[in-house]
Amino acid sequence: MKKIPFPLLLLLLWSWGPALETLQAQPKPKQHNAHPYKCRITFTDKGDTPYSLQHPEQFLSQKALQRRARQGIAVDSTDLPICERYVQHIVALGLKPVARGKWENFLTVACADTAWVATARQLPFVRQIELVWVKPPFAEEEMAPQRQELTNELPHFPDTLYGAATEQIALLQGQRLHEAGFRGEGMTIAVIDAGFHNADRMEALRGATIRGCKDFVNPDGDPYGEGSHGLSVLSCMAMNRPEVMVGTAPEATYWLLRSEDESSEQLVEQDYWAAAVEFADSVGVDVVNTSLGYYNFDNADWNYAYRHLDGHHALMSRQASRMASKGMVLVCSAGNSGAGSWKKITPPADAFDVLTVGAVNKEATLSFFSSVGHTADGRIKPDVVALGELTSVIQPNGSLGKAYGTSFSSPIVCGLVACLWQARPQLTAHQLIQLVRQSGDRIDYPDNIYGYGLPDFWKAYQLPLQ
Repeated sequence: MKKIPFPLLLLLLWSWGPALETLQAQPKPKQHNAHPYKCRITFTDKGDTPYSLQHPEQFLSQKALQRRARQGIAVDSTDLPICERYVQHIVALGLKPVARGKWENFLTVACADTAWVATARQLPFVRQIELVWVKPPFAEEEMAPQRQELTNELPHFPDTLYGAATEQIALLQGQRLHEAGFRGEGMTIAVIDAGFHNADRMEALRGATIRGCKDFVNPDGDPYGEGSHGLSVLSCMAMNRPEVMVGTAPEATYWLLRSEDESSEQLVEQDYWAAAVEFADSVGVDVVNTSLGYYNFDNADWNYAYRHLDGHHALMSRQASRMASKGMVLVCSAGNSGAGSWKKITPPADAFDVLTVGAVNKEATLSFFSSVGHTADGRIKPDVVALGELTSVIQPNGSLGKAYGTSFSSPIVCGLVACLWQARPQLTAHQLIQLVRQSGDRIDYPDNIYGYGLPDFWKAYQLPLQ
């Protein structure tokens, strides 16, 4: 089991339901990490692509094109798929593609050795080759996770519509948006995370609209059988069980995308994340939540320093910084390193034009673990804060539990961002981000601890654009 990075901190303090148990199914070995190396190959150009900017419907959905048209965003060369002829040249070297990124124009491959690198560097269309994954020494064969048994025993809170989520909604005045009829209908949210254990079959999520699920770590895998972190993140938004738990966007549609490989902590996970973001763009997602971030790797040579928090250094940060210009809003967790030696936010939380979310308790005091800013180039981070202590979440056995982490303050905000955009559909992604900041209770004196403070989404609904 890999050491768990900050975004995967999931401290379940108690649950309303039976203890977790596992099914006795026979586990099967995973195959996605069979090769000992993975490398990211960046190309110089898009080459003789068969795709054309005059026909974007060939590589972007109608929903994606409508989202861009509504915001006056043109399709450009970064949207063109990578050159297939280049890919075939690389495959001919005996390499296996595992991820593609058209915005950064890269192909990530798995390989048996690195002897091919010198040859590939001589190819006129190859700009850079980076090692991004090495099979851990003495690695044990990975086994597919076993599904946990489910419970249908959920508590009721008859005095409140929102049930266990009452405090986390009220702290941001989210219930007022909902009362006005804005509950996320017509909005699409992607959750990019580590796994969504049992989300496909639990009673607790009955009523949530899941458009699809895709695994970028292991295309042959089952994200519904993997880790539960993404499930708990999803529940903060998608729960729609009155008097049990109602999330911040109960009527939105969701894509569940797995990019985190819990078997190791290496750069390749950013390649998977980049591919997931581009998929979300292509299918027309409006808002993305990611409660992932990286600064400390199994290979210490890859570790980040504070100077790297400039929105450009990490692949995830570069990718995230493009999202608003594609018409999407990224909401991401600040990180849980506030009490440690690192203390700072973690990529992609340093990206430009995203909403980075820190954690507070129910008294609106910063949580001891919540990572702080600023970025290396002096931008305000985090942007806003939300409840990250004793946050109500769903656990992989379908019961209600409580959790700590900016992993959960982020989706609370993300769901309300979707509701706000439903309420004010004329806004661009950039304008929506700015409006959320302007609604913060520290807008007149933002800092590197609370950012712009607690956003008031009812106030944001009423604020004029500045």
